[in-house]
Amino acid sequence: MCKTHDVFYVVKWFQGYVLGNPLTYYGEGNYRIPFAHGMGLISDELYESLMTKCNGDYLTPNQSNTFCLQDVETFKELIKEVNNLHILEPKCNPKPHLMFGQRRSLDEKFHQANNPRQLKCRVSIYKVIAFFISKMLEDWYISSNHWGNDAQVQEALNIRKGFIGKWARCRRSVFSYYKIKVTNTIPYHVTLSSKGYRFLIYSGDHDKQVPFQSTIAWIKSLNYSVVDEWRPWFVDDQVAGYTRSYSNRMTFATVKATGHTPPEYKPRESLAMFRRWLSYQPL
Repeated sequence: MCKTHDVFYVVKWFQGYVLGNPLTYYGEGNYRIPFAHGMGLISDELYESLMTKCNGDYLTPNQSNTFCLQDVETFKELIKEVNNLHILEPKCNPKPHLMFGQRRSLDEKFHQANNPRQLKCRVSIYKVIAFFISKMLEDWYISSNHWGNDAQVQEALNIRKGFIGKWARCRRSVFSYYKIKVTNTIPYHVTLSSKGYRFLIYSGDHDKQVPFQSTIAWIKSLNYSVVDEWRPWFVDDQVAGYTRSYSNRMTFATVKATGHTPPEYKPRESLAMFRRWLSYQPL
């Protein structure tokens, strides 16, 4: 539990914040239709039909509007095998009986890696396991759980013993304990920016879960004047994404060819973006 002086220093040193692919308001899912069309996942004809018949509301269409409902079902059928978080990545459909055996094998290998008498080089065996297990990110997530709960890893990160319990990459169980009541956080951005805080909002441009178009839309709704027009930003002389800066110390950026969690796919470019922003340098 935070002490009073701890809270004071957090407030004192708080200068701004960074959000990646943030779900900001209810209705952002409506932008999945133009995103899918722009990415070539649906035809021009279906897109135009959806635009005409659904009036921009694809999440909660009028149940009496059968033409819209039919188009929405067609859309869902076309994209159901596409990875929602990164459309360029394969969509894994694990078979429980196969996954159980694979997970057990992985657990056994990590257990062996924790026994120095059986394996001398912990780092090497982690790399071998991570490389050979599978190309699917879900398997890398399994590996990350082992890393995150490894005592030596936590010690290297200066994590106090017993502070976090068991680490999990994505603790979905939180939704079992909390009910989401805030459906629009745009007013919070307005309040924070009015106090002079800097903020960087970035989007993976292949994320269908929270499309970059919806993020751009709510940013435009703030009506901040553009300070630096839309332009590419570079890492090692290669385009890493596109960016635009606004008044009120706001920056928006895309990270090219990444999904819902850009640092996971392009760590080098994401780190360069973060470092430049922290250093008050243009991307």
